[in-house]
Amino acid sequence: MSDSQDPYNVPPRSPFDPYAPPERPAAADPFTSMPPRPAVHDPYSAPPYAAPAAEPFAPPRESHGDLYPDHRPPTHDGAHEQYAPIHVDRPVETASLGSRMADEFIAWLKTLASAAVYATLIVTFGFQVARVEGQSMAPTLEDQDRLIVNKFAYRIGSPQIGDIVMLYYPLNPDKSFVKRVMAEPGDQVKIIDGKVYRNDVLMDDAFVPSEFKSHDDWGPKVIDEGYYFVMGDHRNNSSDSRHWGLVPKKYIIGRVQLRWWPVPEARTF
Repeated sequence: MSDSQDPYNVPPRSPFDPYAPPERPAAADPFTSMPPRPAVHDPYSAPPYAAPAAEPFAPPRESHGDLYPDHRPPTHDGAHEQYAPIHVDRPVETASLGSRMADEFIAWLKTLASAAVYATLIVTFGFQVARVEGQSMAPTLEDQDRLIVNKFAYRIGSPQIGDIVMLYYPLNPDKSFVKRVMAEPGDQVKIIDGKVYRNDVLMDDAFVPSEFKSHDDWGPKVIDEGYYFVMGDHRNNSSDSRHWGLVPKKYIIGRVQLRWWPVPEARTF
């Protein structure tokens, strides 16, 4: 084929000429089966991203106020920035031994004062500890027995027949006695040969041993309003209403609730 017949041997034309024949393909690369691709440089492309190398493993660090104890934020260039530990100062106790002792002493005084107030309220309105002196209530109560007297019982109620009560001695209110209530206001009481009759009914005295019974006579008498007739269980060795008269209710301190000493003989009433 001559040059005039070569369709590719034509004068160069504008690449925009729609009638321009196709360009001659480049010679094949002897080392590949495909024609070589021209290297194209894109000025707007960034170099391939290479991830920063990982830090070698290190054990966790102890932190004393470090803002980032185990992790440090990366900077713009991929490096790590060291943060200095932040320490929080706490106030140091500088109170002297003398001031602490003074505070403890004041707290102790407050506790003692509160205990005294509570004890006063309990003794005044609630309960009272008493000690028996003498044998007038034997064998129910013995000399030097310790008792708990319920003072609140008769603030909401009245003494009942058979109650063991603590009362002020009517002839000398500075003294106090322990007796048993035998009759209440409005009752008629009489004693014949040591036997007590209340409203003409013989009262049970089985708790009185035969050697403690008396053989005296008393009455009959109707108990005045607001008064009570009391006797000791040791009938022939007791100073009671047979000798010094009736007891006004306001002189009755409270009901004997418990004998707590001696411990082996403790009991309630």
